[in-house]
Amino acid sequence: MLTHCPNCRQALSFTSEQVARLEQALAQLTPGKQLALKCPHCRGTINLDAAGTVPSAAGAAPSPPSAVGRVQPPPPPNLDWLAAGLFDTEEKVEDIPMALVLHQHDGQRQQIGEALEAVGYQVFMVETVADAIERMRFVNFACVVFDIELEGPLEQSVFHRHMCRLSMDRRRYIYYILIGKTLHTLYNLQALAYSANLTVNTADLRHFDVILRKAIPMYEELFGPVLEELSVYGKQ
Repeated sequence: MLTHCPNCRQALSFTSEQVARLEQALAQLTPGKQLALKCPHCRGTINLDAAGTVPSAAGAAPSPPSAVGRVQPPPPPNLDWLAAGLFDTEEKVEDIPMALVLHQHDGQRQQIGEALEAVGYQVFMVETVADAIERMRFVNFACVVFDIELEGPLEQSVFHRHMCRLSMDRRRYIYYILIGKTLHTLYNLQALAYSANLTVNTADLRHFDVILRKAIPMYEELFGPVLEELSVYGKQ
């Protein structure tokens, strides 16, 4: 199984469900064809053969003598997947949505991570506000989970202020979850007041996966059509 992106060399992790879907897609490849994936880190294309490995560059044309000693650019991308229409079929391997968790390192953080992975997210854990904001500069996270106990009163929180000030072309595609002892689980009015999508009381984290399975479909049912219309009219 692929463990690192061949382009940016960063580690890749998959849930058991994603591994099963990947293996199914590889089993359906016809001889000579390759499966194209996108790296969640660098967004580069990763081509896999039927064995689940990255094909070697055997057979590539040698560099001309005048190019000896120079830094050679990478070859153009393989577009076999484009002609095959792989990404238009039900057997496609979807881009893995990524979730950022800003929470102190404890058992609760592990519960949060396991619940997010159970519903299909690739999880990145951070413990400081600075690290969280820095990661968000380069990665478009589909979900952000923030423990409001990290910075005291929410109205004074640097990270919460950062989330509230994000441009809407980014913010509307982030499912923002607040976790804290003073919050009420699945209380939509409280989430709306805090410019979040979901609030969860710390005492209910043992049921976090069930809460996500209930809340996320409700959110998609309510806002999915709106986001689609915005996309059609170029208001992303």
